[in-house]
Amino acid sequence: MPKILLLQGANLTFLGRREPAIYGTTTPAELDAMLQDHARARGYALEIAYTNLEGEAINRIYAAVDEGFDGLVMNPAGFSYAGYALKDCVKGAALPYVEVHISNVHTRKIDCVLSDIAVGVITGFGLHGYVLGLEAMLEILRRRGG
Repeated sequence: MPKILLLQGANLTFLGRREPAIYGTTTPAELDAMLQDHARARGYALEIAYTNLEGEAINRIYAAVDEGFDGLVMNPAGFSYAGYALKDCVKGAALPYVEVHISNVHTRKIDCVLSDIAVGVITGFGLHGYVLGLEAMLEILRRRGG
């Protein structure tokens, strides 16, 4: 059974309350439940972690490697602007990485510093982007034989 870490970056603990016109009104708990349902239905293990601290994100990614995780899906959120240490971690961890953004960051003139190391980027599909990102990771792992 594939193991995927979904890492939620800075400010995503406030989903449902922060700028609902952009991010919607779904809470983190509601999103997590929806994604865990997806994992059960598709037969993979999913751990979801939220952090507002880049160092915690780095520690969680390295721990995921040691724990035998197969892939990383991440919404870097607030880390998008200056997450160069996080970028170095993702490169060093060498897990396949799919990036997800709820809004279309391109129309908002946001350039994420991690995007160029991702296998692919899902942006602008709202919370459904997480499902798309997880499905993309499952396909990446299938192609790699994992």
